[in-house]
Amino acid sequence: MNRFPLWKYLFIAATLLLGFLYTLPNFYGSEPAVQISADKSSVTVDSAMVPRVESMLNLAKVPYRSVKFEGKDVTVRFADEDTQTKGSTLLREQLGDDYVVAQNLLPRSPAWLSDIGALPMYLGLDLRGGVHFLLQVDTKAAFDKAMERYASDVRSSLREKKVPYTSVSRQGETVRVTFPDAAARDKAKEIIADRNPDLLLKDAPSGNGYVLIASLRPQVMQQRQELDVKQNLTTLRKRVNELGVAEPIIQQQGSDRIVVQLPGIQDTARAKKILGRTASLEIRMADFTDAEVAAAMQGQVPPGAKLFTERDGSKVLVRNNAVLTGESITDASPGFDEHGMPSVHITLDSRGARIFQKLTRDNIDKRMAILLIEKGKEEVVTAPVIRSEIPGGRVQITGRFTTDEASNVALLLRSGALAAPMEIIEERTVGPSLGADNIARGFNSTMIGFALIVLSMIAYYRVFGLIASFALAVNVLLLVGALSLMQATLTLPGIAGIALTVGMAIDANVLIFERIREELRNGNSPQAAIHAGFDRAWDTIFDSNITTLIAGFFLFWLGSGPVRGFAVTLCIGIVTSMFSAVTVSRAVINLTYGRVKKLNHISIG
Repeated sequence: MNRFPLWKYLFIAATLLLGFLYTLPNFYGSEPAVQISADKSSVTVDSAMVPRVESMLNLAKVPYRSVKFEGKDVTVRFADEDTQTKGSTLLREQLGDDYVVAQNLLPRSPAWLSDIGALPMYLGLDLRGGVHFLLQVDTKAAFDKAMERYASDVRSSLREKKVPYTSVSRQGETVRVTFPDAAARDKAKEIIADRNPDLLLKDAPSGNGYVLIASLRPQVMQQRQELDVKQNLTTLRKRVNELGVAEPIIQQQGSDRIVVQLPGIQDTARAKKILGRTASLEIRMADFTDAEVAAAMQGQVPPGAKLFTERDGSKVLVRNNAVLTGESITDASPGFDEHGMPSVHITLDSRGARIFQKLTRDNIDKRMAILLIEKGKEEVVTAPVIRSEIPGGRVQITGRFTTDEASNVALLLRSGALAAPMEIIEERTVGPSLGADNIARGFNSTMIGFALIVLSMIAYYRVFGLIASFALAVNVLLLVGALSLMQATLTLPGIAGIALTVGMAIDANVLIFERIREELRNGNSPQAAIHAGFDRAWDTIFDSNITTLIAGFFLFWLGSGPVRGFAVTLCIGIVTSMFSAVTVSRAVINLTYGRVKKLNHISIG
């Protein structure tokens, strides 16, 4: 009656073994480290860099545990956070801007656990620490770029309507347009006002002609600044989501700053590169003759142009005005060109597709340049000759990319264009010492609660109470193992969820044991009472846990940040508690009493 088939015992044993293996890495802790990775495609990081890093640290007498080439980075492990800070500062100064030197916390667990995917769970900033970035949004640069676009639009509009003008130039926060006569100025004012309602137009006296001054309306300037910050927030969220960071904190601070916190992140080097790069794409014409390029190489650069060096070392002369920007990009993905070389495939929106189609149609056999702009630095990715009209808005960029670089560029462009450039003005790794007190308090409160429950259950239910306590320990083991397997981020609210789960998990055993007692009082045999207790209490246990699970689901769905962390822990805890309280405890009871043929008494208080 009270016996499980062999496969059930084997299943329970396998589950406990897996739970133990995936919980085990959490007991090894972590140690401070520094990750060194390349910041440019022309720079490589390999095992040859290990002795170079060791030499730098030894000369400066900075102690370290180990220096290893792991994956694509060189990792330096230190004994404490102070030495880690000294080491990272030294390496950052010695290696220069070609490398990203990022502080990190790496697990101490043995390699064989990592090989089977057993990693410690992430801890939030309030427990373990993580990476904190403060980014400054350069709204002035975005405003200057917008005024450049308005100047370009004014030129295009006047040419299209065949309105004569002397010059169009941007001066500070305005666009200045000069006309040969008043009639041309008045006609242009109507055209510009109709096409650009955001501009405030006014006449200005001038001795060299008739001048029209265009500036953004004050309310539009305010709205543009707010929208720029909001768009950057959205872009950062998309980038962080693609990085796979659990429970990030991305929020506005003041009018032009953004705080990014990445709790428990493992690859801070990649995070810094992705978040710190303000990549945007611009397409510009490079329709100069070979003679003009040669003259530019001698220092005679034409007005409104700039000389660049392509990745193959050749020179290209590019106009300063962008004919198309990254704002028109709707999708970007890494791939390969017809020669099997890494490339980036870009999809443009309808407006961008029309502009690009007209651009390629009107400039056949001329060169255009595709520029990637990062941290204020302009780089010509490729400068092909336009061979034919390109319709449909699908563009392929090739430029001697590596596979990783093509993937990173696509990620940046796919995540959305930054409305305004950003600069990391503060970066820090929050060490575990700040969360040590929180960890100790959370751990102690859970253990004290667990001990009190165990004592109460043993005192009230005797042997059955001891079995329930074992099932409760299994519940905690499986819960921590599941969180580690999911690589979830544990925060203080998450610890509260574990403590709540410990308290709730015992309820199921109390319901079962009270039902067994009732069956015994009704005169049933111990074996029949055990069987009836588990079977008849199951409906009540299931109903109560399902209602709590639904509440946890809505907390996760509607909540954010710490609330979601609490909800995840609660929901997983409910599932593991149902398994441990019903299946595991019954398996132990069956092993203890189920094989006794004539069972006259059970120790249930």
